[in-house]
Amino acid sequence: MARWEPGARERLVLAAVDLFSEQGYDETTVTQIAERAGVTKSTFFRHFPDKRELLVAGQETLSRLLAEGIADAPTDSSPLDAVAVGLGRASDEMGPVNRELGPRLRAAVAASAELQERDALKSVGMATAMTEALVARGVADAPARLASEMGVLAFKQGFDRWSGNGRNDDEPLAQHALAALAELRAAAAAL
Repeated sequence: MARWEPGARERLVLAAVDLFSEQGYDETTVTQIAERAGVTKSTFFRHFPDKRELLVAGQETLSRLLAEGIADAPTDSSPLDAVAVGLGRASDEMGPVNRELGPRLRAAVAASAELQERDALKSVGMATAMTEALVARGVADAPARLASEMGVLAFKQGFDRWSGNGRNDDEPLAQHALAALAELRAAAAAL
C-alpha cells in the first residue's frame, strides 16, 4: 500500500461513494474506505476528519470559485449576470472525475438521510458565498439572496444534466448550468 501515492483524496471520495452505494452509509467504515482507495487509515484522516466530510470535499473550493467569478463580473452586470459568471468559473473546474461521480453520488445521497443533510448544507454554503459576493458588489440583501438561490439551483440542475446517466454530449458543465439559469430566469419572469 503506497503511503504518499498521488490522488489519494480523489480515490478516497470515489471509494466512499461506491461503498455508500453498495452497502449503505451507516454500514461503511473508514477502514473499508481506506482499503478500497489503497491508502492507510491514517492517510484517510490526513484528508478528512470523518466519513461525513467526504461528500463536502471541495465545497470550499467550489464556493470560492463561485464568489470569485461574481466578483470578477463586469461592474454593470445584473445580479443574475454576475451569478452566471460565477457559475462559469466554478463549472470550468469540473472535469471527467466529477462527471463520472455524479450518478454514484446521487444514489448514495438518496439512500441516506445523513448524506441528504450534508448535501443540503453544501447548498447553503454555496448560496452564502454567492450572496456575500453579490452584497460586496453593492447588491441589496434580498435580490442577492434570490439570485444566489437561483444560482445554486441552476448549478445543481446543470450538474445533474451534465453527469446524468445516458449522457451523450461533450458539452461542458458550464453550458448545462447556464442553460438551467436561463430557464430559471424565464420561469421567474413568468411569475
